[in-house]
Amino acid sequence: MVFSTLPFVYFFLPICLILYYAFKKQVARNIVLLAMSLLFYAWGEPTWIILMVATAFVNYICGKKIGSARNKTDKKFWLVASVAVSLGSLAVFKYTGFLIDNVNLIPFVNIPAWKLTLPIGISFYTFQSLSYTVDVYRGNTAVQKSYWNFLLYVCLFPQLIAGPIVRYADVAEEIENRRSSLQDFTKGATRFLTGLGKKLLLADRCAEYMVEYFESGSTVGSWIGLLMFTFQIYLDFSGYSDMAIGLGRMFGFHFKENFNYPYMCTSITDFWRRWHISLSSFFRDYVYIPLGGNRCSRGKHIRNILIVWGLTGFWHGANWNFIFWGLYFGGLLLIEKFVVGEKMDRVPTWARRIISLLLVMFGWALFYFEDLGQLGVFIGQLFGFAERFATADVWRLLGNNLLLIAVCVLVCMPIGQKLLAVNVNMRRKRGLPMHLAAAGTLTYDTVLLVLSTVMMVSSTYSPFLYFRF
Repeated sequence: MVFSTLPFVYFFLPICLILYYAFKKQVARNIVLLAMSLLFYAWGEPTWIILMVATAFVNYICGKKIGSARNKTDKKFWLVASVAVSLGSLAVFKYTGFLIDNVNLIPFVNIPAWKLTLPIGISFYTFQSLSYTVDVYRGNTAVQKSYWNFLLYVCLFPQLIAGPIVRYADVAEEIENRRSSLQDFTKGATRFLTGLGKKLLLADRCAEYMVEYFESGSTVGSWIGLLMFTFQIYLDFSGYSDMAIGLGRMFGFHFKENFNYPYMCTSITDFWRRWHISLSSFFRDYVYIPLGGNRCSRGKHIRNILIVWGLTGFWHGANWNFIFWGLYFGGLLLIEKFVVGEKMDRVPTWARRIISLLLVMFGWALFYFEDLGQLGVFIGQLFGFAERFATADVWRLLGNNLLLIAVCVLVCMPIGQKLLAVNVNMRRKRGLPMHLAAAGTLTYDTVLLVLSTVMMVSSTYSPFLYFRF
C-alpha cells in the first residue's frame, strides 16, 4: 500500500485511527498498530511477509541470547548469527542476481539467471533489526522481552517501506509507554499532508516532465531534465519521510528528522549531514567507526571512507551505477578532506552552494541511469556532445514549467521552516494571533488535502522512488 493513494488516505488510515483511539490501554493500541501494520505490508507484499516476520524473530532471539550471555564470546556468537541471517537474506534477494550476471561475463561460464522479486522495504527493516542486536551487544539499549513489541518496532507501517531507518533505542520507551495529545496529532497531520503535497503536487510533476527533457537529446534538455530529477528525488523521498514522521506523531511516536534542506549545503560533507540522515548515521555508527573512523593512519582513513561509500551505493541497488555513485561521493569527500580542506572557507557561501549543488546533480545522473551505456551518452550530452544544443520543444516546455521550477526551489529552501516558527510563536500568544495561527494551519491543511485528493483521483499509480531499495 502506498501513502499517496485514496485507499490509504480515506480508508486505511481513518480505520486505523478509529480502532487505535477506541482503546485506552497501551497494550490494546499496540495490538491494533501491529495488526494494521501487517495488513499494510501484506496489501502490497503478501508473498514475503513471512520473511519480514522471520527476520524479526531471528533478531529478537539473538537479542535475548546476547542479553543473557555470560561472556563476550557467546555475545559475539549471537551477534554474528544475527548479522549473518539478516545480511544473508538481504544478499540472497537483492544481490544474487547481480553477482550471477557479472560472473556470467567470464568466458565459458553460464549460470542460470536468478530471478526473485525484491521484497518491499527489505533494506530498511533489515538495517533496523540489525541496529537492535548491535546496540544490545554494545549495551546501548535494553533487551526487548516481548517478541510482539519487537515485531511492532520492525513492521510499524509509517516507516516500514522506505524509512527513515528508526533505531530501536530511539523508540524503545515509546513502544511501551507513549502519550498521545491533540497537539501531537494535529502537528502530525500537518506534517503528513506536507509530505503528501510534496509527492503528488511537485515530485510527480517533475518526474513527468523530466522524461520529456531527457528525450530531447539536447544539452539544454539534459541539464533541465537533470534539474527536474534533482527536485523529484528530494521531494519524493523527503515527502515520504515527512509522511512517516507525521503518521508516527499521530500515534505518539517521535521519529528523528531525515532531511535538513540538503540542497542548501555548502559542501559535499555538509550535503551528507543533511541528506537521508538516518542512513548516513547508520553507516557512520555501525561501519565507519568500527573500522576505525578517522582515528587511524591516513591510508586506513581513506580505506574506511571508500568502504563506507561503496557500501552506501551498493545498498541503494544491485547495479554498477549505484556503486559508482557511492564511490563518486566518497571521492569528493576525500578531496574535501585531504586536498581542498580549509581553502573552501575562503570561497563565498553562494559560490560554495552552487558548486556543491552542481556536483550533487552530476551524482544524480549516476544514480538515475542504471544502463552504463545510456549514462555515458547522457554525460556526453551534458558537456555539449549532443546532436543539438537545444530544441524549440525544450524552450517551450521550460516556459510552461517555470512556475513549477520556482515552487520547487522555494520548497527546497528553509522558508517553510521559518513560517512554521512564526506560526508556533503566534500560537503561544492569546487572542487574535493564536486564532489567526490556527486558521492559517487549518487552511493550509485543507488546501493540501483537496489538491492532493484531486491528484490522487486523476493520476495513475506512482510509487515512491525508494520503494525499489
